[in-house]
Amino acid sequence: MAEQKIVVEDNRTAAVGDVDGSLKKSARKNKFAFACGILASMNSILLGYDVGVMSGANDYIKKDLQVSDVQIEILAGIINFYSLIGSALAGRTSDWVGRRYTIVIAGGVFFAGALFMGFAMNYAFIMFGRFVAGIGMGYALMIAPVYTAEVAPASARGFLTSFPEVFINSGVLLGYVSNYGFSKLPLHLGWRFMLGVGVIPSAVLAVGVLAMPESPRWLVLQGRLGDAKRVLHKTADTKEEAEQRLADIKEAAGIPLDCDEDTVQVPKKKSSGSGVWRELLLHPMPAVRHVLIAAVGIHFFQQASGIDTVVLYSPRIFEKAGITSSDKKLLATVAVGFSKTICILVSTFYLDRLGRRPILLASVAGMIASLVTLASALAVVNSHPDEKLMWAIILCIAMVLTFVGSFSMGLGPIAWVYSSEIFPLRLRAQGSGICVAVNRAMSGLCSMTFLSLYKAITISGSFFLFVSIAAISWVFFYTLLPETRGRTLEEMEVLFGSYHRWRSVAKKLKDNEITSATGGDGNNNGEVRLAVTRQTEKAEA
Repeated sequence: MAEQKIVVEDNRTAAVGDVDGSLKKSARKNKFAFACGILASMNSILLGYDVGVMSGANDYIKKDLQVSDVQIEILAGIINFYSLIGSALAGRTSDWVGRRYTIVIAGGVFFAGALFMGFAMNYAFIMFGRFVAGIGMGYALMIAPVYTAEVAPASARGFLTSFPEVFINSGVLLGYVSNYGFSKLPLHLGWRFMLGVGVIPSAVLAVGVLAMPESPRWLVLQGRLGDAKRVLHKTADTKEEAEQRLADIKEAAGIPLDCDEDTVQVPKKKSSGSGVWRELLLHPMPAVRHVLIAAVGIHFFQQASGIDTVVLYSPRIFEKAGITSSDKKLLATVAVGFSKTICILVSTFYLDRLGRRPILLASVAGMIASLVTLASALAVVNSHPDEKLMWAIILCIAMVLTFVGSFSMGLGPIAWVYSSEIFPLRLRAQGSGICVAVNRAMSGLCSMTFLSLYKAITISGSFFLFVSIAAISWVFFYTLLPETRGRTLEEMEVLFGSYHRWRSVAKKLKDNEITSATGGDGNNNGEVRLAVTRQTEKAEA
C-alpha cells in the first residue's frame, strides 16, 4: 500500500497549512480597503452600461441608420474583441506605471469612446467609437480584480473582489434605465444620448481613483518597501496581518525578510517579461497548468453559457415570447437589470462565509433549470404563432429573471474572484489578462452570432444549446476547481497541480500533513511548489 506525503518546498519556516492567526480572526472590516475596492471596481460599470444600453439602442440604431440584423449583431459584439487589445496592453501597462494609473487610463479611454459614439453620424463612426471604448473596457476588466485582490485584507478578499461583478450588474441596470428614459426622444437623438451618457461614470472614475493608494505588491516589486508598508497598514485588518503580508510579498519578490530599508533594488529577473509568458504558457509547472486551466475554464463557461446574449438581446427574446409593445419590452429589461443587481448581493455577502464552490455549483444548477424551462416555453410559443399565450409570456419573463439572477449569485462574480486569487504573484497580471481575453472573446462570439443562430436553429434551439454548455460547465467546476476560501494569495497554489485529485490535497492540508522543506535558495518567485514523494511499504511475506 502506498502512502502519499505532500511536501511544500519553500524558504519559509512556517507550515503552509498554518494560515496566520490574525487572518483567521473575525477582524474589523477595513473601511479604507472597502473604499478602495469600490473605486477600483467601478471600472466594471463601463462594461455593464455598454451591454445594457446596447440592448435597447440596437433597435433604434437599426431604424435610424437603416442597417441589417447582421450589422447590428456585429456592432453589439465587436466591442468585446476590441477590448482584447486593451486587456493585452493592460498587463504590461499595470506592471510599468502601476495598477492605479492603469485604472485612470481605462476611464480616460472609455470617456473618449463614449463621446465618439454619442456624436456618431453613421455606422462607421459608431464602429470607431466602439473601438476606442473597447480598448478602455479591456483595461478596466483586467485591472479592477487584480488591484482589489492585492489591496483587500484576507478576511474580506472574496467580498471585495466580487465587487467588479456588482458594478457590471449596476451598469447593466443603468443602461436599461437609460434606454427607457431616452426612448421618448426623437429617433435620431434617443440612441445617441443612450450611448453618450457613458462619459459620466468614466469621468467620475478617472478623477476618483486618484484618491486611492497604489497596490502594495506593485510597490514592493518596484523596491518601494516604505510606501508598501504604509499602504498595508491602512488596508490590513490588523498590524500583524500587515506585517505578515509584507513578509510574504517581500519573499515572493526575492527581497530578504530582514530588509527594513524604505527603498531597495529588486533584481530585474523578477519583473514581468518573456520569462513569465514562457512559464505561464510554454513550460508551465503542473500546478501552474492546473491554475491556468481552472481560470481560463471558468471564464470560458461564464460567457459560453449565454449570459451576455440574454442581457444584450432580452428585448428580442421578449418579442419572440409575444410582447410587441416597445415600452413593455424596455420595462421588462429594466426588471432584468434589477434581478441581476439584487441577486449579486447573495454572492457578495456569503462568498467568504460559504465558500466559492457551493455557491458556484448551486448557481450553475439554477441556470440550467431556468434555461431548460425558457427554451421549452419558447418552443411552445413558436409552435403557436397565431396565438398569444399569456402564461408562456409570463413564464419566459420569469425564467429570464431567474437565469440572470442565478448567474449573478454565483458564476458571474466568482469567475472574477477565483481567477484573481489563484495565480501566483509574478504571473498574476498576465494570467488575469489571459482570463479577460477569453471572457471577452467568448462574449463577442456569442453576441455577434446570436441573431443569426436563432434564425438558423430557432430561438428555443439556441437556448437548448446553452443548456448543454451549462451542464458541461457544472461537471468541469465540480471536478477541477478546488475550494480556495481561507487561503492566502501566496499559498493558493498548494491546492493546484493534482487536477481532479485536489480533494486529497485539501484533506491533507486540513489535517496539517504539509511540512515545510526549506532549501538553500528557496523559491523566491511567489509560487508554492509541490513535491510528492511516495513511500512504498513492503508487503509482509
